Amino acid sequence: MPELPDISAYLTALEPRILQQKLLQIRIATPFLLRTIAPPPAAAANQTVTGLRRIGKRIAIGLENNVWLVIHLMIAGRLHWRPPAIQLSGRQNLAAFDFAGGTLTLTEAGAKRRASLHIVDGEAALNALDPGGIDIFTATLETFRAALSVQQNHTLKRALTDPRYLSGIGNAYSDEILHAAQLSPILQTAKLSDAQWKTLYQATQKTLRLWMDRFNAEAAEKFPENVTAFRPDMAVHGRFGQPCPRCGEKIQRIRFADNETNYCARCQTGGKLLADRGLSRLLGSDWPRTLEEMEILIPSKPAPPRP
Repeated sequence: MPELPDISAYLTALEPRILQQKLLQIRIATPFLLRTIAPPPAAAANQTVTGLRRIGKRIAIGLENNVWLVIHLMIAGRLHWRPPAIQLSGRQNLAAFDFAGGTLTLTEAGAKRRASLHIVDGEAALNALDPGGIDIFTATLETFRAALSVQQNHTLKRALTDPRYLSGIGNAYSDEILHAAQLSPILQTAKLSDAQWKTLYQATQKTLRLWMDRFNAEAAEKFPENVTAFRPDMAVHGRFGQPCPRCGEKIQRIRFADNETNYCARCQTGGKLLADRGLSRLLGSDWPRTLEEMEILIPSKPAPPRP
């Protein structure tokens, strides 16, 4: 699933291509993509793009008539910049946003249709799509700590990836953050020391900034076409069985339902292996079974109030 660094790169690439440009029309190839009925797609036709914004892991495109197009790529959705009026063909092509200088297309690999498009009217409707997580780059250490621990005790992995607590972080970068902080993914937020909270806060900012700067620099040169959660120069994510770049030990993993967490036992858990079977009860009560469960808010678990 594209996370904060990837979404930031998309916005960097989109700005010179569509900001202050007229959106001629939206072509939707599958009815499952559009999750709203009013305003209709026709309300976006011949409207100038006046704003680009990130809402969690969503991309929001603002138009001059105060209509917003909100794209959630979910797991396999991707954006592409194509020649003007390119034909939509094949199952992977879900929608096209036509501009005079080119066409922004939305594709999704696989048979499941998880990606979504919301068309909403006004700031209030746009804000209603925000899960509520804080922005790590404007948060203080105290705000960060409160957001992750003020109401419920969770594993660090869950706390970092819950969109109601932090904005834009998912499976891949939570692994990288926890490795940088040298903290176990199953350490409970209630058990963190003051020093560990500071380390986690700094590691979160540093890790995300590192990847954002790298991807934004690449996106300034060409449109990002190889967006993936698995990068060869990541420290742990997707590197099961490969050597840890810090200590050389083999990277380990925890698997539960559709999720996999990668970590270094020597660097993060004091040499202890976290067995999948032994952690099933903990994971079952604290982690979602699917990525969709994490993205679709559960009313019975309210978000903590913003400090």
